[in-house]
Amino acid sequence: MVIQHVPHEGLGTFEPALTRAGCSLVTLHSDDPKAHWPKITDLDGLIVMGGPQGVNEQAKYPYVKKEIALLQDALKAQRPILGVCLGAQLLAAALGAKVTKNPQKEIGWYSLMREPGAEGDALWEPFGQTETVFQWHGDAFALPKGAVRLASSPLCAQQAFRYGTNAYGLQFHVEVTDAMIRTWMRANKQELDGLKGVIDPTTIRQQTPQHIDRLRELSAHIAETFARLVVNARPAPQPNAERRTPNISSEAIAHARRR
Repeated sequence: MVIQHVPHEGLGTFEPALTRAGCSLVTLHSDDPKAHWPKITDLDGLIVMGGPQGVNEQAKYPYVKKEIALLQDALKAQRPILGVCLGAQLLAAALGAKVTKNPQKEIGWYSLMREPGAEGDALWEPFGQTETVFQWHGDAFALPKGAVRLASSPLCAQQAFRYGTNAYGLQFHVEVTDAMIRTWMRANKQELDGLKGVIDPTTIRQQTPQHIDRLRELSAHIAETFARLVVNARPAPQPNAERRTPNISSEAIAHARRR
């Protein structure tokens, strides 16, 4: 299942790779009061996307508490989890880590450094010692107890982590397309206007063609590797049980403001 928080923050380049891997994708829009929140036993895996909501804004966005509870259920059931941006922050919170304001917002293209903990990690296999990735966040999380740090950046110490063998949090956006970036910049023009002198939209637009193809390669690998985790984590089928397509309940947590 995919949890989506706002319409313009969907799976992006993850979707074709997951579909090729044979995953059946179901999207839950967490801000929809009529949304059906499934039991974790109904899901093979969980992807939680980004959005403008904050982990610490539960009074404003009461469904955030539901998401954290679902993530905790997924962790207990050892369902594969992939959290992106806000999704990574929610996963960290579900593991008991604090989420706070980052000293400086990261919006645009930034260097990402591979950490020693990434050695031997299948999800991280194609990443070099440094990569340039797309960012859009103002909050950051502490490394959860028992988690392994996979990546960092000069402005944000925790860029990616693994908990156990199949739960991953990525602070950065590896799934974006050129069209998504342009949409985000239009949707968040007011935020960008307030960051003049710190964030330059023109530079972001100029840098996108330089890095977008490499980002697509990394995204495809992450999605394909995650799909294998989902398949491998499925309970063994009972005799005479009907075979079903792996289901990733995509709760793309879609909301209008980025963290």
